[in-house]
Amino acid sequence: MGIKFIKISVVYFVIGVLIGMYMSMTEKFDFTPVHVHINLLGWMSMALAGLIYVAFPAAAETTMAKVHFWLHNISLPIMMIGLAFLVSGTTAAAPAVATGGTLMVLGIILFAINILKNLRK
Repeated sequence: MGIKFIKISVVYFVIGVLIGMYMSMTEKFDFTPVHVHINLLGWMSMALAGLIYVAFPAAAETTMAKVHFWLHNISLPIMMIGLAFLVSGTTAAAPAVATGGTLMVLGIILFAINILKNLRK
């Protein structure tokens, strides 16, 4: 599980950097919220979760870890695509941001419960 988190985090890192490069080249920074969220929730959070799961394999082997992985990777694209449309002026995208955000929070809560329950000295 830890390796899966680390590998997918690198994909999000590349996406976040490419969005940043696009904004720099065009000098249009409308997608800054998307860039920031992909880097923090995609790259940093998933890489750290992956490292934690590598260090504590008992937590990585749980169903909660698997559900966290899938909730995170389903919700983040939904939320970020919705946010990109929202900051571009499509107000109808707000439910996608809310849905993706809610699923993300649920995934993070599962991660927290998993860590608190399964990490041992």
